[in-house]
Formats: sequence, C-alpha cells, structure tokens
Amino acid sequence: MHNIKVGKEYEVYIDNMAHEGQGVGRIEGVAVFVEEALTGERVVAQIDKISKNYVIGHVVEILEKSRDRVEPLCPYADKCGGCSLQHLSYEGQLKYKTQKVKDNLERIGKVHTKVHDTIGMEKPQRYRNKAQFPVGMVEGKAAVTGFYAPRSHDIVPVESCMIQHEISDEIARIVRNWIRKYNISVYDEKTGKGLIRHIVTRVAFKTGEVMAVIVINGKDIPYKKQLIDALKEEIRGLKSVVININTKKTNVIMGEENITIYGSDNITDYIKDIKFEISPLSFFQVNPVQTEVLYGKALEYADLKGEETVIDVYCGIGTISLFAAQKAAFVYGIEAVHKAVEDAKRNAYINGIKNVEFISGDAEKVMPELADKGVKADVVIMDPPRKGCDTSVLEAVIKMNTKKIVYVSCNPSTLARDLRYLEDNGYKTMEVQPVDMFPYTHHVESVALVLPSIF
Repeated sequence: MHNIKVGKEYEVYIDNMAHEGQGVGRIEGVAVFVEEALTGERVVAQIDKISKNYVIGHVVEILEKSRDRVEPLCPYADKCGGCSLQHLSYEGQLKYKTQKVKDNLERIGKVHTKVHDTIGMEKPQRYRNKAQFPVGMVEGKAAVTGFYAPRSHDIVPVESCMIQHEISDEIARIVRNWIRKYNISVYDEKTGKGLIRHIVTRVAFKTGEVMAVIVINGKDIPYKKQLIDALKEEIRGLKSVVININTKKTNVIMGEENITIYGSDNITDYIKDIKFEISPLSFFQVNPVQTEVLYGKALEYADLKGEETVIDVYCGIGTISLFAAQKAAFVYGIEAVHKAVEDAKRNAYINGIKNVEFISGDAEKVMPELADKGVKADVVIMDPPRKGCDTSVLEAVIKMNTKKIVYVSCNPSTLARDLRYLEDNGYKTMEVQPVDMFPYTHHVESVALVLPSIF
C-alpha cells in the first residue's frame, strides 16, 4: 500500500507519455499521470485524484525541462479543452505520436513490425475545414462563442482559434455580434431554454465555398435577413446558410432537420481529383491536406492494378471507395449510417464512377453475408470507428481468403488488438505508417499493411 495523499506535492520523473498526452511517472512505485508534463522532465506534481491502480496530478513546478517544451502559440491553451499538446514542440508531437503507435502495437498487440515516423504537416495551423462553436452566456451578460473547457461544458470564450480556418473565426464573430445586437436568446443546457445552440462552419479548401450553420432550439430565427446580409457582406465564398433544428435536451450538436435560408443545400470540395458534395450533416475529413496523405498511403499499400475486387468496410461517404474504383475492377463499400450511403452514391454519380456498389448496413452483419455468398476480395480496406473492428468482420475477411488488408485506424489501441487477431489467423503486419491528422492534439491516424503470412 502507498501513502500518497490528495493535495500533497511529490517530485516525479516523467519517463513516458500516456494515451491522452499526460506525462507518466511513478511515486512509491504507483503510476502517476501528470497533466502538462513531458517525457524526460522532473516535476513537482500535486495529486488531484487517487484511483485503485494509479493517481492523477498536475504540474506545480518544473525542475528539469524537456528540450521539446515550448511556449504555447495559443493564448487560450491553459483554459480550452481543444488542444492538449500546445506545450510540446511540433517535432516533439510527431515523436510522441510515433512512440504511441509503437507502444500500443507492442504492449497491447504483441505486434512487432516496422513503424515509420509520423508524417506531419508543413504548416500545422489553421488546418480544420469544420468548426463547431458552442454559444452561451458568460455570467449572464453577453453571448459568447468558443470551446468547452477540458472535461466540462463550461464555454471558454475564443476570438480566434489557431487550428480552425480563419473564415470560421469570422463567421463566429459575425453571428455573435448579430446575437448581441438583436438581443437573441442563447441556449442554456441546464434549463433547456434559449434559442441559439451552436455555430457550425464548413470551408471547402479547394473550391473556397463556405457554409454557415446555425443550430437552434426552435423552428426559426428572428432577424434572418440582417444575419444573411452581414454574412454575405463579409464572408468571401459564402454559398450556403442553414438553420439546423435541434430541440432535444442532448449534448449531440446537430439535429436531423435542416432549413436552407440562403444559397444552396450543399457546398462542394475536392480530395485530389474527386469531387464531393458536403451537406450540413455529411461526414467529411476535417483536415483536407492530411486526408490526401492518409488516403494516398492507403492506396499505395493497396497497390491496385485494375483487376481487383476491393471491399471498403466502414466506407462513410465513399471517399476511399471512389479512389480505389479509379484503379480496381470493382469496389463494394459498406457503411452503417444510411445518410452517408446516400452521400456516397451521390458522390459516385457526380464523378461518373460506375464500378462501385454501396451497401447500407452494419459491417458485422454485411461482411459475413458477403463471405457466405462466396464473395472473394483481393483487397479489403478497413477504416473503423474508434472501437475498432468487430470480430465477425475480421472472421469474414479471413474467410474471404483476402490477399491484402489495408487497415486505416484512428485509435492505436484497437488497431493493436485487431492486428493481433489477424496475426493469430494467418496474417502478418508488414508495416505501419502514422499520419498526423490533428496537430496539437493527442490523436493519431495510422495505416497498416497486412498480408498473408505465407507469401
């Protein structure tokens, strides 16, 4: 048993960093997670919480600094819950992400393979094409827009966010001024009253088209013309202004119903040479620059020659499917979200891509059905949600006698678990390439190339 107490201060050497970017060290042999501490630092940490197998603390003083420690570029870094690695140099962030992927593969999956250095961005700021600003009142006075503080729903007012496109900041400012000028009520999560809930912005990086979405707890907004005029006057490329109706008491941001009050229902953007229509509810990768890198790597691993049948599991709006279809004989895309399947079909149509079939349904049901029907896949591409693949999906992939698996992952721990399963069933992980899709955060995407172990 240890004698560690909440509120007490301890000196700790940080020898690693955890999944969400906290520093990890030991006090009296017990693991301690220290917010804001970096690998190689000696710190004084104050204990905030004691759990059965570990304790949590925060930095009170840094006795020895990491060479990778920097002054945050963002003035809101200490309050906002958006970016957890502002105090780590960009080079340091990439090293941390590579190490995280390696650690997960080795510890969780016992998978020993080549993990390449994480591919970073030349300019890791202003990379997001979509922003979601909660709207609220601070101390009952003026309406503010910003982001939530860590692990809470308290809004930190933010005038300019360095990872969002500048246009998103502009739209938030215009809507905020309109709310204040016309005294429009804003939503209160506790009471469920008030009108304006969120401002959601989408900026197409390739075409310059812009969409502004006002999420409301009601059916309509007052002073509509004044809002549209203000946005039209100041926002270059404004193509669409939409009201999204969300009257539920929920922390889900958007409701199902959209009413376009200006311009068109969609904006269009390109990834490489494929055109996509984006509606307010469409899923679209938020970092367009790195999306090309990530998908480029997936297609490089797939190495399609033109004869192959490809299955794209968890295909979303069909992004990877459509790229694969340009180089394969036929592609099946499987997706559980029906709206995304509609988008995928539409995207195939507007690009004139015909050798693809999108199937609406859960991968864990559809994949075994395809396997039972005797469908053979030369290449299976998987890009599952954070929870990874269901075992039934992996079993179906194995049953199909798949010659090549390209696994795109947003969570190294479930990637490690799934690769272990494949390795126990006749496959070998050849290499893994991490890609930094979300600079300044702890998230990392990876692409793994998996082949049958008997080449």
